[in-house]
Amino acid sequence: MCPRCNKRVYFAEKVTSLGKDWHRPCLRCERCGKTLTPGGHAEHEGKPYCNHPCYAALFGPKGFGRGGAESHTFK
Repeated sequence: MCPRCNKRVYFAEKVTSLGKDWHRPCLRCERCGKTLTPGGHAEHEGKPYCNHPCYAALFGPKGFGRGGAESHTFK
């Protein structure tokens, strides 16, 4: 069963990531919705996030002086 849509994932359509089988379009960032590739993303509490900027902004180091998306807090 796909963790996103809860439908059966057949062999020809599956991608495996985070120890689960997904439909390719269902493996997307929890924050921005960008489609992800297996192994090319970050995970937090079992949910996939794109490495940059979403994961870095949400769960990376906070504070100023670092620059880039890491120092910006999204709301």
